[in-house]
Amino acid sequence: MDSVDLNVLRSVLEWRRAGQRVMLYSVVQTWGTAPRAPGAMLALREDGVVIGSVSGGCVEDDLIARLHDGRIPADGPPVQLITYGVTREEAARFGLPCGGTLRLTEERVGDPAWVAQLLARCEAHEIVARELNLTTGDVVLQAASKTDALVFDGQTLRAIYGPRWRLLLIGAGQLSRYVAEMARLLDFEVLICDPRTEFVYGWEEQHGRFVPGMPDEAVLTIQTDERTAIVALTHDPRLDDMALLTALDSKAFYVGALGSRINSQKRRDNLAQLGLSQQAIERLHGPIGLHIGSHTPAEIALSLLAEIVAIKNGIELKQKKPLQEGV
Repeated sequence: MDSVDLNVLRSVLEWRRAGQRVMLYSVVQTWGTAPRAPGAMLALREDGVVIGSVSGGCVEDDLIARLHDGRIPADGPPVQLITYGVTREEAARFGLPCGGTLRLTEERVGDPAWVAQLLARCEAHEIVARELNLTTGDVVLQAASKTDALVFDGQTLRAIYGPRWRLLLIGAGQLSRYVAEMARLLDFEVLICDPRTEFVYGWEEQHGRFVPGMPDEAVLTIQTDERTAIVALTHDPRLDDMALLTALDSKAFYVGALGSRINSQKRRDNLAQLGLSQQAIERLHGPIGLHIGSHTPAEIALSLLAEIVAIKNGIELKQKKPLQEGV
């Protein structure tokens, strides 16, 4: 779940608590090429204000028009299906490429208790399934796993919601600043740990949240899970290796450390001498990043995040760099 979807649900909760009527739209099926994937959401307030998106813009315009021209009656069903792009002409009208088709649920949000509960569980880093009965409008929340996916059978929509992806940076040096800025643009929640007070100057709160303590303590403090990436960037083995000893035995989906191929091998040998299992050591990404000929801190940050995003998205790495560049 990204911050856009979280903001949609936060707005739904705020609007309903203020007594305003809200329609929640969710993409449930697509055919051909569609602008948004199943699960994307949009909320429409009674005065026409919207947050979120389900297409490139034209479908959003029609949803607002439905509100103003009476196609959303006050006494209508709790949930109904809307389909856009059945014909090539309609697909072109609504900006759906290649004759794509988009199917949405149009849901009247009543009691927002389920919204508050879902948001709270996501903030607690739980993965949650929301089951919506299209006949009654009833919503049931259940525990889910990272392998679960959206399911729609025409009668029930089971959508999966989870916390934002997180990136813990060990070290607050220059490279970390570039990584943090790019990671935020990619919708990662950025966490930073650096016990060296000399490196803290110049970091603003919007760049990321500092986790106090030593690196190994930070890995434990944030309750590392399958949606967390950890990268050691201090170039100081006394700090980096402390974090790695804990991170490589955690559930983090990515653990990496800055360094050349030679230094990365030395680090692996050192971790083995410190008692880390070979299985855990094999999880270490080092050198970090994809091979793009990077030299500057910004290029190295781009290389690193390209690798992290690829692994997050389940893409096989085919462009791994042979050695760490620019360091």
